[in-house]
Amino acid sequence: MDPGFDDLPPQQPPRLLDQLRERVRYQHYSIRTEQAYVYWVDAFIRFHGMRHPAEMSGPEVESFLSWLANEREVAPATHKQALSALLFLYQKVLGQDIPWMTEIGRPKERVRLPVVLTHDEVVQVLRHLPDEHRLMGQLLYGTGMRILEGVRLRVKDVDFARRAIVVREGKGAKDRVVMLPASLVVALRDQMAQAKRLWGADRAAARAGVYMPHALARKYPHAGASWAWFWVFPQNRLAFDPRADQPTERRHHALEQTFQRAFKKALAQAGIVKPATPHTLRHSFATHLLQSGYDIRTVQELLGHSDVSTTMIYTHVLKVGGGGVRSPLDALAGVDVLGKKSTGAGSYRSVTDDEDAEYPQQPPRVSMPVAQYLVPVPSLMRAPAAA
Repeated sequence: MDPGFDDLPPQQPPRLLDQLRERVRYQHYSIRTEQAYVYWVDAFIRFHGMRHPAEMSGPEVESFLSWLANEREVAPATHKQALSALLFLYQKVLGQDIPWMTEIGRPKERVRLPVVLTHDEVVQVLRHLPDEHRLMGQLLYGTGMRILEGVRLRVKDVDFARRAIVVREGKGAKDRVVMLPASLVVALRDQMAQAKRLWGADRAAARAGVYMPHALARKYPHAGASWAWFWVFPQNRLAFDPRADQPTERRHHALEQTFQRAFKKALAQAGIVKPATPHTLRHSFATHLLQSGYDIRTVQELLGHSDVSTTMIYTHVLKVGGGGVRSPLDALAGVDVLGKKSTGAGSYRSVTDDEDAEYPQQPPRVSMPVAQYLVPVPSLMRAPAAA
């Protein structure tokens, strides 16, 4: 042995957060889960004055979670995420399995109704989206995809012949097939033509191919540079891959934060006060399908829900206020449950209609509207006229 190596310092063990990252990747969790777990473990360590978690146990975990609930007033879902991160740390990284882990109180989740836009509100929001973001908004509403599923869409997963889109590795790492709206075929082809120009520029500059999941880059070394694996919505600028062994500059897909900001601005311009987000388009997709008479199992498959009980939440949104019960106040004014007011002789008019708008018969009282709504899609392609 070369005596020169005797003076080298001993190899340092990996840092705790690096161990956490390694274990999360070993479990094949998403990069978002990895980032969340690292954030909460780091916050836990800092909360206790940089003490090592191996020196702490249940009481310290309880005090941190109590601080989150009482001082920070985090939502139950956030509380549950922090608890999951700490349990993963102790069980999977530190290898501890002690009774206090099962004795920690779990936050009680609250069931809340999703925010849903009406058809008119969807039209207004899509009209106010900038040209470069309107197709994404139409795609999310027209297919029910989540925003990450939309920005991660690859060329090979768009099937124009079958009018279908394959959603790869959605929530829970599940694949599913959704419809490709016929009204978006032309716009989607135009978007892919723009993306192909960026792909051609990358190939001419000999840049690295796009990110390939699950070590497919080693199995198919040239697949990342192929047109089939390219993004439908690529980013204009290059970025560094955070998980690459070596710093690699490549073309990333469009950032969801960019569309979120554009959606928020369009919501304000449309004058909509509902606390909507891009995910609201997914809620609206499901609700409007049920309103159109599609069965709940079909909607479940399109959304990718494992349990139909998750999809059932949209049936609560469909109910007329109060479950279809007529308010006694409306009875005093002669207003029907659907907002039609008696004008005598068996005719009714809407309380929001003009004075001369009458209906020859009393509208039926229903607990769930099933009217077919038609959205004027060609109008969504036009931006609002300048004032």
